[in-house]
Amino acid sequence: MDFATNPSDGTRIAFQIVGSGPPLLLVHGSLLTHTIWRTFGYVKALRPSRTLILLDMRGHGRSDKPHEVEAYAMDTIVGDLIAVLDAAGVTKADYWGYSYGGRAGLTLTAAAPDRISRLVVGGGSHGPQRGAFDRLFFPRCADVLAERGMDGFIEEWNRHRLFPVDAATRAVFSANDSDAMAAYFRASDAEPGLADDALTHFDVPSLFYVGSEDSTRLADSRRAAELVPGAEFHLIDGFDHSTTPAAGAEVLRVVEPFLASPRGTGPFFE
Repeated sequence: MDFATNPSDGTRIAFQIVGSGPPLLLVHGSLLTHTIWRTFGYVKALRPSRTLILLDMRGHGRSDKPHEVEAYAMDTIVGDLIAVLDAAGVTKADYWGYSYGGRAGLTLTAAAPDRISRLVVGGGSHGPQRGAFDRLFFPRCADVLAERGMDGFIEEWNRHRLFPVDAATRAVFSANDSDAMAAYFRASDAEPGLADDALTHFDVPSLFYVGSEDSTRLADSRRAAELVPGAEFHLIDGFDHSTTPAAGAEVLRVVEPFLASPRGTGPFFE
């Protein structure tokens, strides 16, 4: 792994570059790492034709894990993404993010549209996030993380699920720093999001997708796609928020043609 440093607070962001071709920044969701893109076949499918920039968001994976709530403000997250692009020597890239990664991509596009050539958002929302994690997991989930750690969080989550947490998800979640995740959850809860008007001014080709059973993000994703001029919107039939990333073949079927369609000219690399 290589590391980029956010100049605003010195936090180091781990990233890896694989493949060849036009650059594509892949950004994972909450409590996961860059390995999710490998696990479900995205890297294998995309690396022959794209230079993939895979990163671990702050607080996740091999990146630094600050414990302060203010360290996870969205403008700071945008600074992380720009720092990774700079460290990779990339002036402009396609962007693909899921959930947390999608939300960060929307904010990055609003803040630095010159760095983004195409935008793909899966299961994302541009609106306020208050209560989002409590709805996704269970009430007071940030408090449980802070008080009982990741094991306590998973135990409580199991009590609110129809089916037990599978072994693979348990392993990935258990590797997280519970204090960092509690800080991140609380920062997200206070996040105001982007105004609708910001999305109406996007001028990059954009695609939104969401699981048809994703009760937490279906309406938000549809609304965002309606606001962005010319955006595509796709339903991934039969999947919810947590299972849509595993639908690699179904997701790639709608995203790959979009990424391969005619695009603006570079330069893309410094």
